[in-house]
Amino acid sequence: MHFNQLLRERYSIREYKSQKVSKALLMEVLEAGRLAPSAANKQPWKFIVVSEEDNLNKLKSAYNREWFKKVPQIIVVCGDHSESWKRSFDSKDHCDIDIAIAVDHMTIRASELGLGTCWVCHFDPDLVKELMQLPDGIEPIALLPIGYPLENKPPYKIRKNLDEIVFEERFGNPLKK
Repeated sequence: MHFNQLLRERYSIREYKSQKVSKALLMEVLEAGRLAPSAANKQPWKFIVVSEEDNLNKLKSAYNREWFKKVPQIIVVCGDHSESWKRSFDSKDHCDIDIAIAVDHMTIRASELGLGTCWVCHFDPDLVKELMQLPDGIEPIALLPIGYPLENKPPYKIRKNLDEIVFEERFGNPLKK
C-alpha cells in the first residue's frame, strides 16, 4: 500500500479476531519501533509482548473497557528516563516523545501488514509496573493492543483544515497559498 494511502486509512481498532499474531509479524512491528528516530539517538524504549492468556487477563484489568477485554495480544511500551535525552536549556525530557514516535512507527507498520492496533494511554501504571515486574526508572507509557481487525471499515476521519493549524513565520500568521 502506498504510504499516503496508509496514512489516510489507518485507524484505531477496538474489535479483534481471537487469532494471535505470529512471531514473524510481531517482529516486523517491533522492528519498526526499533528503527524509529529518537532524540540524540538514545532509543529509550523497551517493548514487552504479552500473549499468554493468564498474563493478558491480568494486564487487561489495568484498563477496564469491554473492548479491551477481548484483545488477543498487547505490547507494553515502556520508557527509560535514565536513557532519554534532556534538552540543555530547560531539562525537558524527550522520553515520551521518543516513545510516541516508536509507537507511531509500529502502528503504521502493523496496519501495512493487515493488523490492527489502538493506542491506550489511560491505564493504571502502578498495576502495569507490578504485573510486568518493571524495575525502577522504567515507566509504562502506552499499551498497544495488536491483532487482526474483526472488520476493516475505515471510519471517516475528521481533521482540522491546514489553515487552522499551519502558520507562516510566527504563530497566528496564516500561511499564504
